[in-house]
Amino acid sequence: MIKAILFDLDDTLLWDEKSVKTAFEKTSNVAHAKYEIDQEVFEQKVRENACRLYASYDVYPFTQMIGINPFEGLWAEFLDEGEEFRKLKEIAPTYREEAWTLGLQDVGIDNPEFGRELADYFREARKASPFLYEDSLTILDQLKGDYKLGLITNGSPSLQNLKLEITQELVPYFSEIIISGDFGRGKPDPTIFEHALKALSLDKNEAIMVGDNLHTDILGANRAGIPSVWLNRHNREKGEIKPMYEISNLSELMRILI
Repeated sequence: MIKAILFDLDDTLLWDEKSVKTAFEKTSNVAHAKYEIDQEVFEQKVRENACRLYASYDVYPFTQMIGINPFEGLWAEFLDEGEEFRKLKEIAPTYREEAWTLGLQDVGIDNPEFGRELADYFREARKASPFLYEDSLTILDQLKGDYKLGLITNGSPSLQNLKLEITQELVPYFSEIIISGDFGRGKPDPTIFEHALKALSLDKNEAIMVGDNLHTDILGANRAGIPSVWLNRHNREKGEIKPMYEISNLSELMRILI
């Protein structure tokens, strides 16, 4: 019998992809206003440089294990405990500035000072652009009271908590919020799922995991022996990782639970 629903946060309840895109568009518009560059090309160049730089740092394997992506690095403070987070905090300002400055260079603009301005602007634009999916609060309202609700999210604790601060309406629904950077390992490591079950005083057959990412949410739940529900909003191919259930929006979760 299912007693608890475990949710992923980013791109399951929070529409992080839209938030990042909006922040990029706002920042690219600032660059266009100054230099009349092509905003889409500029955004793509910044994204490419961010990914390349991010993967070049010694701390990159840690970010992979915890689950912190390059675009989170463009606005995270990394005000977290531990040596690896301390390194990230030191690297972050240079990383942000270089990603934007190199993006400018790729479209023919050599202006490091403006690159720093854009880096700062993006951080504020991302903070000012939180989005929830239309079905997020609806499904949580339907589930509360009948099920225990838990949140398992990969990332830097300071950043994930900031995301929750700017979408405060989500927090009261959850009796447990587990962040990989606090726990020490991220999804798909099965131990973070086992930790969540212990925190909720549940066996693995008494919970179900809902998430959008096959390689973290679904694979991790499968490894931990927890029934998995893949939220496939964009009709993506499954590949080798097989969820127990597949839904295209959160409202469809109710038919699985009945």
